[in-house]
Amino acid sequence: MTIDTLERTSERILLATPQEIRRALLIGSEIALIDVREEHDFAQGHPLFAAQIPLRRIDEEARWRIPRLDTPVIVYDNGEGLAHKAAVRLEALGYSDVRELDGGLAGWRDAGYELFEDVNSYSKAFGELVEHRRHTPSLAAEEVQALIREKADIQILDARRYEEYNTMSIPTGTSVPGAELVLRARTIAPDPDTTIIVNCAGRTRSIIGAQSLVNAGVPNRVFALRNGTIGWTLAGQELESGQTRVAPEVDHLLTQEARVHAREVAYRAGVKRIGWGELEQLRADKARTLYLYDVRQPREFESGHLPGFRNAQGGQLVQETDHNAPVRGARIVVADDLGPRADMTASWLAQLGLEVYVLDVDWSAVTLEKGSDGAPTPRGPEGRYKRPYEGTDNKAAAMQAYLDWEYGLVAQLERDGTHGFFVI
Repeated sequence: MTIDTLERTSERILLATPQEIRRALLIGSEIALIDVREEHDFAQGHPLFAAQIPLRRIDEEARWRIPRLDTPVIVYDNGEGLAHKAAVRLEALGYSDVRELDGGLAGWRDAGYELFEDVNSYSKAFGELVEHRRHTPSLAAEEVQALIREKADIQILDARRYEEYNTMSIPTGTSVPGAELVLRARTIAPDPDTTIIVNCAGRTRSIIGAQSLVNAGVPNRVFALRNGTIGWTLAGQELESGQTRVAPEVDHLLTQEARVHAREVAYRAGVKRIGWGELEQLRADKARTLYLYDVRQPREFESGHLPGFRNAQGGQLVQETDHNAPVRGARIVVADDLGPRADMTASWLAQLGLEVYVLDVDWSAVTLEKGSDGAPTPRGPEGRYKRPYEGTDNKAAAMQAYLDWEYGLVAQLERDGTHGFFVI
């Protein structure tokens, strides 16, 4: 049956007002606010906690990203006629509480509520709030270039996914994806006199990565590379491509040290630790959405993971929370066979206002599953938003406009008033 046929045969879809949605966000009720336009259109403006699933991907992505069928799901568009088709399709997939945003995106705006640009907006806004409140130390691109030229005692740690690092990187940098930083930094920079500089493509993962090391009490001086590879390029400095430097394995002593410090950070953020019994109770609660994430690197996950857990690298789970856990108000359980990656990831998710737990169990006593987690196939280029911080062919004006947008996010969060973030 086609979507058009379903639309003709369906009953009228109910509406949800902007005020009702805002109320649910403020009191912490579960809600999935879904923009069914293409990603490029979504990036031009959307509510803070909206997630994006284009109409053409509803069948493939909905059950994965919104696993509980009686989750309140609100769909919207900007007058293109997509929302009703999406609502009908979601009902056909078994969702029992589907509504359309009354008035669509224009209705949200006309109610006086904020629209946020770009993608992964609330995680990026949170990163700016962290820097604003913690004054995360940073260095400009020109300062870091001078240190490289002087052969100063520094280590540059790239907090992005390895694939991004391999595409373009800061000269001499090493790939250490975000959740790996606290675990591996001391192996890369064992001398406390070595300065650590954390970079990403823009700002968020640099800030979160550097602040992770500060929070965990790493004895080295730590800085974020201000504005990441964007700032590097705007300064007229050359990036490397095709680099393959990765962090070495960590010995038992440094793993234990990282585990102690990361656990203390998670405790400060209010993260609770659970065992198998508590996990089973959470799974049995059919009135709440539960996401289970293994936050290790993909190669580790595929070699053996806990049954029922999906893979999302910890740094990306924090960076792309709207994609990995689009149900606001859901519970998240994170796992890691060594500990520090789960604890650091959980510490940030908790500060993002999420109910998050660390699964603290003996992995050696479990029969692990191997292979992928069956996630939906990656999206193709259709309708994709071209990030101003990815690739090597971005225009200077677009990169600067992106930075200017990020600088304004703290003020926009305050105007919006729904976030519930805190910073330890």
